[in-house]
Amino acid sequence: MKSNAALSKPRVLELLAPARNADIAIAAIDHGADAVYIGAAHHGARHAAGNSLDDIARVVEYAHRFDARVYVTLNTLVYDNETVAVKQLVDELYRIGVDALIVQDMALLEMSLPPIALHASTQCDIRTPERARFLQDAGFSQLVLARELTLDEIKEVRAATTVPLEAFVHGALCVSYSGNCQASQVITGRSANRGECAQMCRLPYDLIDGDGNRVIAGKHLLSLRDMNRIKWLGEMIDAGIDSFKIEGRLKDIDYVKTVVSSYSQELDRIVASRPELTRRSKGRVMRTFEASLADSFNRGYTDYFLHNRRPSVSMASIDTPKSAGVPVGTVKRVNGKTVEVKSDVEFANGDGLTYFDRSGKLCGFRVNRADGNKLQLTAPADLRPGTRLFRNHDARREAMMARTTARRVLDLDMVLRPVGNGSRIALDITLHEMPRCTATATAVVADPSALARTDQTAARRDALAKLGGTSYSLLSLDDRLGPDFFVPMSVITSLRREALGVLEVARRASYCREVRRYSTVTPALEHTSLDYTDNVANRLADRFYRRAGATEIEPAIECAKPRPGTRVMLTRYCLRRELDRCLRTPQGSLLKGPLKLRGAGFEFDLNFDCARCEMSLHTPTKQS
Repeated sequence: MKSNAALSKPRVLELLAPARNADIAIAAIDHGADAVYIGAAHHGARHAAGNSLDDIARVVEYAHRFDARVYVTLNTLVYDNETVAVKQLVDELYRIGVDALIVQDMALLEMSLPPIALHASTQCDIRTPERARFLQDAGFSQLVLARELTLDEIKEVRAATTVPLEAFVHGALCVSYSGNCQASQVITGRSANRGECAQMCRLPYDLIDGDGNRVIAGKHLLSLRDMNRIKWLGEMIDAGIDSFKIEGRLKDIDYVKTVVSSYSQELDRIVASRPELTRRSKGRVMRTFEASLADSFNRGYTDYFLHNRRPSVSMASIDTPKSAGVPVGTVKRVNGKTVEVKSDVEFANGDGLTYFDRSGKLCGFRVNRADGNKLQLTAPADLRPGTRLFRNHDARREAMMARTTARRVLDLDMVLRPVGNGSRIALDITLHEMPRCTATATAVVADPSALARTDQTAARRDALAKLGGTSYSLLSLDDRLGPDFFVPMSVITSLRREALGVLEVARRASYCREVRRYSTVTPALEHTSLDYTDNVANRLADRFYRRAGATEIEPAIECAKPRPGTRVMLTRYCLRRELDRCLRTPQGSLLKGPLKLRGAGFEFDLNFDCARCEMSLHTPTKQS
């Protein structure tokens, strides 16, 4: 008797990788991504990561070979005078075969679009089961959950919805709930919800207590470590996550290769042990390097709030918003530009090393020449014996990663057989992982009675296995012609080329693109009064929300002048907790409030909602 797992359709998992450009997108697929997300020419939430339609079409063509998907980010707010251009862009993206759009602005739900799937971006601020159900009912096909949710909260969202759920698993963290940050817009005029975030959370701040004393000076008090959840993918699967998203549309190709490889291998391990699971894409990945997340850019790692609504461990990187790198040893002696290091690692010319100076500032230097553990620097550095060193640029690894480091192939099963009386032969080709894709080519044999003088089996296999320059690899060959059946190798080669051409057509025709979900119910809002944090920036979004029951709608802060005391960040990260001065503990009284953060020419008031365990940043109600 078959098990229930064998009888039911496997649950599909997806590793979703970032792509700054087409080359990085293709590399992500080669290294094991099931889908990539990439920005178009405009209205993506990374202003510096736009791509032309031709480049996106190239990614689509390559990704679909492996049943991988391509999602385009149109996840910024749209102004009224931009709706026509956005619709035109969507039409073009649908035409070139894009699988789905990741969007924030509800205006797209009111446009007359082609039936392209819409995914709700993390900027939609999906923190509750009610919000998730609302967006599902509105017609979204996939929901990107807030990074801050715990496993238990993810389970609650899963219980309230049926569409696939997507969650971040790796990369940089916004300190504020995504989409709920107006600090950049208010202070600099650059809107994070328009793709121009000034990264206010990465700046240095002074912490001012209730008496006006500066208790901390020049620290990056809002700068979080990077997320790393590779150890808990199985738990996230059990909680209901289907798509595992890597952050980093501004990251380089080295970063994407490393992180995608690491997570893909871990997902493969999980899927191999659980028959009820499968990966979305197809193909076998062959890598030439061993991936290590320690080698990729990071500010130190945290699993964020995955296991605890009120974690006691540190999750900030307050000394620097940069990547210090991997620890490599300590300084033993210093003599001008010559530094002797106590270390077990092998250094190379061109390595980049970092250290924290006596004031706690991250500094760095380049190795001009490495002679064992004696390093010749390009310029003197403020080093002393005992200083810890880190490597944030590995010259040897960079050279290795600049080469082709992975190849993804589709395995083929071939059958070579006689037809009829042997006057014709046929070659059947089937994609091993996609049996729906089968192609046959036939050829005439000039003299079926002719016998070969030597065994032809190996020669025929060699001719059929010559698949260089394609995405295919010969897995198995069932040669039914017999060892002395004579066929010129030119005929075998022609058969292979013809069958592969037919297979390509069959593969393209069999690709199933996701289509738009059209809701059969009227979405119901949690609250009928919307404020500026709901990011309504155009008439179409206003119409959508009023159709869903909104009675009062305040425009997005990009469309109105902020008032004194405006909340510009809402975060589950708590600075008091990070500094061990939580108001729920006796240590809380050691830091007198109300607290302020002071930057270069501006400041924020800090408010603490201990019942919800949230912190918010506000513009001052009056000038200090």
